[in-house]
Amino acid sequence: MKTYDWIVVGGGITGATLGYELVKVGLRVLLLEQHATPDNATRYSYGGLAYWSGTTPLTRQLCQEASDRYQILPQELDADIELRELDLLLTISADTHPETAASVYANCAVPPSLLSVQDACELEPLINREVISGALTVKHGHIHPDKTAQAYIQAFLRAGGEMQISQVLQILKGGVQTNTGTYHSANVVICAGGLSRKLLKSAGISIKVYFTHAEMIEIPPVDLRLQTLVMPANLQRFELESVSIQVDELWNQPEKELASPILDVGVVQFLDGSLRLGQISRVLTNPHAQINAEESEQWLRKSITQVLPALGSFSGTWHKCLVAFSNKRFIIGAVPEIDGVHIFSGFSNPLVFVPPLAQRFANFVTGKKDEIINQIITSMK
Repeated sequence: MKTYDWIVVGGGITGATLGYELVKVGLRVLLLEQHATPDNATRYSYGGLAYWSGTTPLTRQLCQEASDRYQILPQELDADIELRELDLLLTISADTHPETAASVYANCAVPPSLLSVQDACELEPLINREVISGALTVKHGHIHPDKTAQAYIQAFLRAGGEMQISQVLQILKGGVQTNTGTYHSANVVICAGGLSRKLLKSAGISIKVYFTHAEMIEIPPVDLRLQTLVMPANLQRFELESVSIQVDELWNQPEKELASPILDVGVVQFLDGSLRLGQISRVLTNPHAQINAEESEQWLRKSITQVLPALGSFSGTWHKCLVAFSNKRFIIGAVPEIDGVHIFSGFSNPLVFVPPLAQRFANFVTGKKDEIINQIITSMK
């Protein structure tokens, strides 16, 4: 059986990008994805590129590298990824003082500007002025996330990479076992998003990578036009993540709900007029936990209608997916338990951080020095 230099597990934006970069440096790479039709966090993402959000020298550098990378990416991948710039509108709830909300973003590379209620409604006429005390705004990059992942995959295949639709059942020393066979490789890298923890645990590997169950409504193209990408200034999801990882051992208990679910009201409209409305986040330790779709959709629609009254009644389809996160901004490096097994997951801002880090990681594993990858790997130990 053919042996590869690298097997990449997961065909979302993380695995697709890393697979492409590994092939680009001359390695023999197999990309494994369990779904022929994508059903992952990339598929249901808003597609935002928060280049402005770096708060440390490292994250600011990566944000700048990502911005530079995306400018040449459509030509390099020979695909339209719908790269553009949007106004991001961060709504401040009526019970929050605007200056307090703005202070949270003071250390960002480009701090968002504070808007009055009047200015916020002029920027986004669909906003309900009664539920906000103001808003923040900043220029925000945007792509179509699923088209971008697929563009990476097609470029990966053109460059000589191979892909199989197979579900990975077990990580082995020197390869993986799937539902279609066993594949051999000198190295395996896990880019399986919310399923990464379960997959690694089944091999006796303990890594502090976690997941939330995220829920949103997808609406087919409509004539109504949203002028901005809308999100709350206070993202409860970050607090939910922080609370849920206080005791790592709880994640090994089946069917555990580690915190109450939250809803961050956000909406994005793509170039074809379609909308994504969300998002509910739940912390359930079972990645396959069942969720009451009808109740969730009602909660989503009620909350969306309060902030953007014109959007809550459009017909659409409720979806859920797993969103990976970690106790750091990302988890990158070799795992100690099995030689040749690596992880590349848990990104807090994957559409921004993954492209530059995948490029750096691919060069790093071919023997080139990279202080950033070395710094990240050292910090993970």
